[in-house]
Parts: sequence; C-alpha cells; structure tokens
Amino acid sequence: MLSFLVRRLLSGIAMLAVISTLAYLLMFMTGTDIARNLLGQNASEEAVAARAAQLGLDQPLLTRYVDWVSGALHGDLGTSWFSSVPVTELVGQRLGVTLSLVFLSTFFAALVAVIVGVIAAVHRGWIDRGLQVGSIVGAAIPNYLVALVLVIVLAIQLKWFEPTGYTRPQDSISGWLMSITLPVLALVVTTVAGVAQQVRGSLIDALRQDYVRTLRSRGLPEWRVVLLHALRNAAGPALSVLALLFVGLLGGAVIIEQLFAIPGAGSLAISSTSQGDIPVVMGLVVAIAVIVLVVNLVIDILQGWFNPKVRIS
Repeated sequence: MLSFLVRRLLSGIAMLAVISTLAYLLMFMTGTDIARNLLGQNASEEAVAARAAQLGLDQPLLTRYVDWVSGALHGDLGTSWFSSVPVTELVGQRLGVTLSLVFLSTFFAALVAVIVGVIAAVHRGWIDRGLQVGSIVGAAIPNYLVALVLVIVLAIQLKWFEPTGYTRPQDSISGWLMSITLPVLALVVTTVAGVAQQVRGSLIDALRQDYVRTLRSRGLPEWRVVLLHALRNAAGPALSVLALLFVGLLGGAVIIEQLFAIPGAGSLAISSTSQGDIPVVMGLVVAIAVIVLVVNLVIDILQGWFNPKVRIS
C-alpha cells in the first residue's frame, strides 16, 4: 500500500509541475503589454517602463519563472498587481467559498445517487426507467438553466429564498445555508442522475457475481448482501465517477457563482484574467490543480482499499 501511495503522490507532483509551467508560459506568451494594461492606454512610456521594472517584467521569462517557483515552494505566490493583497490570502478567501459550494453539492449528489442507484438496481421497474431518462435529461440541460428556473420559481414567485447574494457562515449559519441552497440545488439536479446511473450499473454487475449467490445461500439478509458486500465491490467505478463529478462541479460553480452573485473563485478568476493580474491567476491555477490532485489521490486510496487489485496495477 505504501508503494501505491508513493507512486500516486509522485505522479501528482509531476502533473502539478507540468500544469504550473504551462500556465505560467501561456500567461506571458500572449504578446500583450502587461504594464500598459495595468496603467491604462494613456500612460506615458516612462511610467510603463517603470511599472514593468517594478513588477520584474523587464527580466527574462526564465528568470521570472524560476523566481516564481522559488517563492511558490516557500508558500509565497506573490501579491496581486491590482489590490496589493497577498495572493495566498486572496485566493484562500475566495476558494473557501467555492469549495463549500462544491463539497456540499458533491455530498448531496453522491448521497442521493447511492440511494436511487441501489433502489433502481434492486427493484427494477419505473424507478429504473426514470433514472435512465433522468441521466440523459440531466446531461443535456445546463446547470445555469436549472439555476434560472429555481430563481424564478423558488425565489421570485414563492419568495422562499433570496434570488442573489451570499452570507458568510461566521455571520449567520442559517443565512449561509439559505444563500447556498439554490446554487447547490442547481448543481445537484444536473448531475445526480448520471452518478446514480453509474451506481446502478456497477451494483447490477456485482449482484451477478458468484459470491453474492453464495452469501444468499448461507441465509444472509438481502440488505446485508446488497449494502455490506455488493455495494462495496461496486464502489470502484462509482468512485471514479465521483472524482469526475467533483471536478465538473468545480468548473460549473464558476457560472453558478456569477448567477447568484457569490464571491467565490469563479468571479475572482474572471476579473483577474480580464485585468491581467497574473499572480492571482497563477495562484488560482495552482490551488485548483492541487485540490483536483488531492481529490484524485483520495479516490485512488479509497479504490485501493475497496479493491486490492488496483494497488497491484
């Protein structure tokens, strides 16, 4: 198991190095005059040159990259060129909002998907057929359209929620829950059927195995056979889908945050990219890449625990 973890960790570090390198090079290879964009088109040449020297833009690209990597390895991702706020502080604040939204959406989507998927696999019928239709419809309808429908029905017509806005949990737990309910629903509705379909298919395959017939012949209750044995063996493919679900929700949260005026990483990424605030953009790229790699590592560990064959492969 230790060698399995070491291999996964080393591959994750290599992937992070590749992602950060490509992102950094692409940021500075656009051909735009960053210093002039920061000061405005009416700035004098002297002011632009002074600003470029202040930001180190007059140095060779390789030198700038080595300096950035050196700082990143020590936990210093630089300072925002616009707000002069440390990137780690700025990204940490915004990313925390996004992660709360994504983790809640992933949790509820996985919970509902497992329940529905198990019922559909054990009791074939209208639930099974409805799940197959729902997975197709959920994949076809974009989450922002679902969000607009939720706002119109639940917020504007029924007035159960505020249509936009965000309340921090430290200010009010109830207000925070009310402010993220509609965004979470919008993300869950469009993804839960697809995950439930995967759980259903994996569980049906597991229930057809010889060990399940052996357990039933020994007189074990059906709920124990399904939940304690078959579901565990069916968890591998479902966990892979769960990792993809998390990454997909992380990307989908960008649009949802804009619709509900949530001050998360999505709005920060859009504003920083449009302004040319490269330290903030790079901080977001590294932070999101680390999160995705950690989630994949956790999924790999869980799969190795559920299925020892994964560790061998």
